[in-house]
Amino acid sequence: MAPAATSESESASEHTPLEGLDPLDLPEGHPFGPHNLPYGVFSRTADGERSVGVRIGDHVLDAGGAAAALGSPYVSVLARPNLNSLLAAGRTTWSDVRRALTAWVTVPAHREVVRPFLHPLSSVTLHLPFEVADYVDFYASENHASNLGRLFRPDEEPLKPNWKHLPVGYHGRSGTVVVSGTDVVRPSGQRKAPADPAPVFGPSARLDIETEVGYVVGVPSRQGTPVPLSSYRDHVFGICLLNDWSARDIQNWETVPLGPHLGKSFATSISAWITPLEALDAARVGPPERTVPLLPYLDDSGPEATADPAGYDLRITVTLNDQVISEPPFSGMYWTGAQMLAHMTVNGASLRTGDLYGSGTISGTEDNERGSLIEITWNGQQPLDLPDGKRGFLADGDVVTLSAWAPGPDGARVQLGEVTGRITPGA
Repeated sequence: MAPAATSESESASEHTPLEGLDPLDLPEGHPFGPHNLPYGVFSRTADGERSVGVRIGDHVLDAGGAAAALGSPYVSVLARPNLNSLLAAGRTTWSDVRRALTAWVTVPAHREVVRPFLHPLSSVTLHLPFEVADYVDFYASENHASNLGRLFRPDEEPLKPNWKHLPVGYHGRSGTVVVSGTDVVRPSGQRKAPADPAPVFGPSARLDIETEVGYVVGVPSRQGTPVPLSSYRDHVFGICLLNDWSARDIQNWETVPLGPHLGKSFATSISAWITPLEALDAARVGPPERTVPLLPYLDDSGPEATADPAGYDLRITVTLNDQVISEPPFSGMYWTGAQMLAHMTVNGASLRTGDLYGSGTISGTEDNERGSLIEITWNGQQPLDLPDGKRGFLADGDVVTLSAWAPGPDGARVQLGEVTGRITPGA
């Protein structure tokens, strides 16, 4: 397996320029160098005015302020309290703004103007970077779906008959999408063990993680007009890491016959930084071999899709209380972001700026590549042995962090923003 990803804090300590040097003089190969430039939203104080920011090294550039000072025409999309105006502007503007930002942080003539708009990350507060419209969560990892099938349906085929014909998913709750660093309150709900005569109500005893990638939609679509595979990059602005926290005991009791509800809707954490798709061009890969013929709207076996692959080689690390517990590889996901988008809209459902859809739990073929505790501990039967005690599922006070990197241009790495959350007791 590839080397483990470094977290944001780790990458900062390894690559921080020497004190007193210009923050734009980054060490060669810095994973948050000019080849990356993810977008976020920050404020100088916790409750201060919010601004669009771009991460460069261990600083955030006030993109709107720099645009105004440089007389840029992109003030209209950058001098905003969130990313929604930029998201809605479309692919041509996304590329033009990215070229401008790259010049602002690399061309020496811009330095005197740009420097006052650079702020150390340690001095700012990061916020949810965009207004989330709708949220859909998919189930795109064959390994994850197969593991759960073996776990809960040992006498059946691991995958349901529909799984390789369409990306299975469900609609979640956008109002509980939170930014990295937000505490997660242990949810309560109905639970019923198989041997119990009736359900009981109380805090979840099987609180879990789901290691995912989130796709951020920029350009909307018209209701009644499906979005084809070929239009994926015209609508999706970028990606982020996503942890779809799950209360497995609540989920197990409520799921039959309609699917997830309270076991999922209490919190979904995303990273504070959105990595634009253009930053990931060097990490693009094709999906695994299709073992079942696909209907035309999902068929990515043609020359156009092969030449423009929608998979990504992301190397993910999951830590629990600073202990690495898994390293799931994203490159093996059966369904791509383009296929998920096409399926999500094939019935005529419209896209909105700020729509978010998740990949579903990312799991590889090996035991140390499983992206959820229900798989890692085999539903609690094989608990993790951590320095602070055994874990089948999450305990109050536990801190989970997802981090990742992808191959970049000329051998560099593109670091994704990490997503972290701490479990606090429920009511």
